[in-house]
Amino acid sequence: MSMFCYQCQEASKGVGCDIKGVCGKTPEVSNLQDLLVYTSKGVALLSQLADEKGIDTAKANKYLIDSLFVTITNANFDANKIVAKIKAGYIIQDELKAQVEVPADLHDSAVYRGNDVNDMESKSLLIGILSTENEDIRSLKELLTYGLKGMAAYGEHAWNLGYENNDIYTFVKKALVATIQEGIGADELLPLVLECGKYGVEVMALLDKANTETYGNPEITSVNIGVGTKPGILVSGHDLRDLEDLLEQTKGTGIDVYTHSEMLPAHYYPKFKQYDNFVGNYGSAWWQQTTEFEKFNGPILFTTNCIVPPKGSYKERVYTTGASGFDGCTHFPDRVNNQAKDFSAIIEHAKKCAAPTEIETGEIVGGFAHNQVLQLADKVVDAVKGGAIKKFVVMAGCDGRMNDRNYYTDFANELPNDTVILTAGCAKYRYNKLPLGDIGGIPRVLDAGQCNDSYSLAVTALKLQEVFGLEDINDLPIVYNIAWYEQKAVIVLLALLSLGVKNINLGPTLPAFLSPNVVNILVENFGIGGISTVEEDIKNWIA
Repeated sequence: MSMFCYQCQEASKGVGCDIKGVCGKTPEVSNLQDLLVYTSKGVALLSQLADEKGIDTAKANKYLIDSLFVTITNANFDANKIVAKIKAGYIIQDELKAQVEVPADLHDSAVYRGNDVNDMESKSLLIGILSTENEDIRSLKELLTYGLKGMAAYGEHAWNLGYENNDIYTFVKKALVATIQEGIGADELLPLVLECGKYGVEVMALLDKANTETYGNPEITSVNIGVGTKPGILVSGHDLRDLEDLLEQTKGTGIDVYTHSEMLPAHYYPKFKQYDNFVGNYGSAWWQQTTEFEKFNGPILFTTNCIVPPKGSYKERVYTTGASGFDGCTHFPDRVNNQAKDFSAIIEHAKKCAAPTEIETGEIVGGFAHNQVLQLADKVVDAVKGGAIKKFVVMAGCDGRMNDRNYYTDFANELPNDTVILTAGCAKYRYNKLPLGDIGGIPRVLDAGQCNDSYSLAVTALKLQEVFGLEDINDLPIVYNIAWYEQKAVIVLLALLSLGVKNINLGPTLPAFLSPNVVNILVENFGIGGISTVEEDIKNWIA
């Protein structure tokens, strides 16, 4: 065993990757990510002590969300950048140690100082996932850690727009420190996991506020999926601030800007509609990039995770920024004093490239975030009361490359015509281009946006509960058939559980990091289930 990772849905053999990550990360990168998480736990502990003394911990707070984000699946494959982040953590630890009194039992401990980066191979199993021997405790610790990684991603996006919530930082530290407490039991970890869901709601609400106050409330929008005649830059990932910087700098340059995968919902925001060179969406979900990027012809900017190791045929056209990174690809550094990033290098590159090759034509419709849906509330309620809409099916979450994901396309196709799909995240690409029609002018696929906009689906459900006068959100005519892939889906799941939502069906497989006993807890308390066949699931959930 040269590594061990089971944080995503593609964990090898449904158990874990121990030779090389299915995502493409090497054992070196995987082990360095373990060390980065471990170093972050040390920063969290010392920062918590500093908070108790009223010492400013803003630097540590930002470090924690950045570092956890870097370790999300498909975000950063660049060992050198991860090492640099680890060393930055050591510096923060040393700065905090100079200001707080470190408990005597930690003076000789590696808990708060990490291990020598150069000795990572021999130390990885001492600090990694398998260092916790009890399977159930390990499962709860990892479920909590992966929820924190999802929170960190959304927290960083909000921070980039100038929005913070100190309560979120406080919880992140509390939860990280809990994972290194010796002798901690399931009775202490399980409440923390559920509390993580509560703060998951808060961080998604914060990001929703940041996005809408900065760019306006999403509107129903038809997005072009064809191409223009000018050279283009393709923007992937999730960060809207990066997209804004790029659009500002490409005005009048003759360069068109396209979104890819999870950046599609940027088209729904009013502020982005003012850019004439923001022309459409190119391609589909993240996993199809190895074929789509070759045909795009121009450079690609990754703002966050969802990188597939690039082919040599287009690798020199791949640029990264933020939490993302890949060895050999140009990386744009973080902002200095909140100034715009300098994207001149990718713009000059684009000028030398051919226009994108057309791979499809037409339009797709989205923009059904909570504010827009609430404007349609009367129409929706009348359709439900009149029997035109019998069920809402939440099919949010992630897409992935495995063949068993075809289930979601088939499921959408086979749904009765009196059902409406509520979606967010890249899972939508399994059905957002299908001719599913509408119900009295209400499209049968209502796309709220990115994965973090699952918050919009929760707000919509809570509003419908209020409108229909129901005591329990689970009395609504809603079915949850959610696909997951990585850690942002974990925090979405925990957030829904914290809101009291039950009977969520999760697929295409249950997480490998859930032990049988932890699965039983989730089943008994929340009705978590898996999927079977399209025919059986529609019969059991919809009929």
